[in-house]
Amino acid sequence: MQIWARELGLSQIGVTGIDLTSAEPGLQAWLAAGFHGSMGYMANHGLKRARPAELVPGTVSVITARMDYLPPGTPPDWVARETARSVQPGEAVVSIYARGRDYHKVLRSRLQKLQERVAQAIGPFGHRVFTDSAPVLEAELATRSGLGWRGKHTLVLSREAGSMFFLGELFVDFALPETAAVSAHCGQCTACMDLCPTQAIVGPYKLDARRCISYLTIEHAGPIDEALRPLIGNRIYGCDDCQLACPWNKFAQISPLPDWQPREGLSAGRIAQLMAWSEEEFLRRTEGSAIRRIGHARWLRNLALAAGNALASAALDAAERASLQQALSAQATHPDPVVQEQVRWSQSKSGLTQQPVNAAL
Repeated sequence: MQIWARELGLSQIGVTGIDLTSAEPGLQAWLAAGFHGSMGYMANHGLKRARPAELVPGTVSVITARMDYLPPGTPPDWVARETARSVQPGEAVVSIYARGRDYHKVLRSRLQKLQERVAQAIGPFGHRVFTDSAPVLEAELATRSGLGWRGKHTLVLSREAGSMFFLGELFVDFALPETAAVSAHCGQCTACMDLCPTQAIVGPYKLDARRCISYLTIEHAGPIDEALRPLIGNRIYGCDDCQLACPWNKFAQISPLPDWQPREGLSAGRIAQLMAWSEEEFLRRTEGSAIRRIGHARWLRNLALAAGNALASAALDAAERASLQQALSAQATHPDPVVQEQVRWSQSKSGLTQQPVNAAL
């Protein structure tokens, strides 16, 4: 099956059983602490996340998959280059994984083709494919099946591939030999915790999503906490900082698939240019991209926030400063009140007159 997986563009597969009861206390504690923020769907299914056979009745084994996503042509010094981008005023930083095609579609399609190959060999069987799209404890299943260990940032880490990969699962209704888990290799390192801009990793293996830039720029729908805004910098969709800090990512693998090639504007885009996208252009440029699901208004909120942080930088040149001020002014009367409020906050960073904030906010 590993050979079939490789032929389909999957980097590694493993197999585990369905008894995840030992993970239930940790899940309950995380939810009880409110660390999931406004992601109500994390709590809606209760412990079904830790019970694969309740999610998909008849499930006996889970085939897990890793798919590397560094695009072809990634230079050897990619970590240094990506790290440097976060301090370039005027530049808009999109998380690496989201610059190409929507991974949900790519990985789900490849897992479905793997299922078809298995069915050709053994006959039809009950199954269901998941890719970050249902109440599944993906990291728990991945670590139990030997794809890696859980890093202190809570992501799965591999000695051969770092953490720059997607996870997916194929639930099946027949027993398969399980692959062995691997030992953890974080040791005393706390680089991910130390370098998180918002200190969202509140303890080893403990993430408060409410402070995580990925959560704030993607999942969170309302105004972003003003105390956190300056810490977000120029990150407009997701954040890779804990991964860039991790020494294991010197082993991150480059994918042979063309799907992860960055789209125009998403690899080295300028904040002012991206703010000029109309909703129609946003939808066109993000068709088939994971970014589209946040919608144009949240996209503008994130860009406006980044514009404000850039305007607060002494390193910003006069021409770009003027471009950002103009871009903010163009969105000052946007129909979405969250965008309006964010624009006013950001305009105040450049010395422009700040209008009263909508009382409803």
